[in-house]
Amino acid sequence: MNEKEQQPSFMLVDGMALLFRAFYATAVTGQFMINSKGAPTNAVQGFLKHMLTAVNHFSPSHIAVCWDMGSKTFRNELFDGYKANRTSAPVEMIPQFELAKQAVEAFDIPNIGLPGYEADDCIGTIAKASANHSRVGILTGDQDMLQLIEDNISVLLLKKGYGNYEVHNPDSFFEWKGITPRQMIDLKALMGDTADNYPGVKGIGEKTALKLLIQYQNIEGILENVASLTKGQRAKIESAIDMLHLSRQLAEIKCDVPISCPLDQAIYQYDREKVQNLVRDHEYKTLLRML
Repeated sequence: MNEKEQQPSFMLVDGMALLFRAFYATAVTGQFMINSKGAPTNAVQGFLKHMLTAVNHFSPSHIAVCWDMGSKTFRNELFDGYKANRTSAPVEMIPQFELAKQAVEAFDIPNIGLPGYEADDCIGTIAKASANHSRVGILTGDQDMLQLIEDNISVLLLKKGYGNYEVHNPDSFFEWKGITPRQMIDLKALMGDTADNYPGVKGIGEKTALKLLIQYQNIEGILENVASLTKGQRAKIESAIDMLHLSRQLAEIKCDVPISCPLDQAIYQYDREKVQNLVRDHEYKTLLRML
């Protein structure tokens, strides 16, 4: 066994990504799985199924779940329009945020979040701090996390259904996109992000942005060589320089958030009886079958 394989394997779970994915997978057909107390449980049950299926598949020795803590973060202070296109969570979703955290607690897994920051920032901070002594896998459906990839940090992208993953490390990412994970930040700055509601450079799509980054490395390189660009590219970039820099600030996951998760607090072992009580109390039938 080589040194890398001997290291602890630490799975960081993007709680919001899994919870929303699980909710919308069943909500479209109206399957909210209301229990006898009148509480919807479709998102929690799907979230737990995603998490436990991944645990069975990747066998981490340690695990933690990160959450957003309210809608306002430092990014809203940088840009008023950040995520301004998001609608409120559906009414059936609202009680399930707390239920999901209770379920994570029942498995003795840490719930982590910090007001003013997104789950991504918490994941980035813990991943970078843990990568020198453990193999980190980030479980998410969000491609923004790809910028965090490095030698000891992989991104485990959820694909359709349960138990289907696209695992990315530095080599596979380069093979896919032709750039390094860190260049993902500048890629998003150029393209903008419709989901997060910031424009980047209007008229520059992924294909052009990738081509420019492969040729000039980063935004500074592009701006230094702006005279060499096509007339159209130059006009688009020169008219959006401030937004380009701002978009890069919005796109970059902060990895120096004031939180920590020591490995000894994230060992994956749980009290079976405690979990079974949770499953019975909330009537999580999906989980009952898995256990």
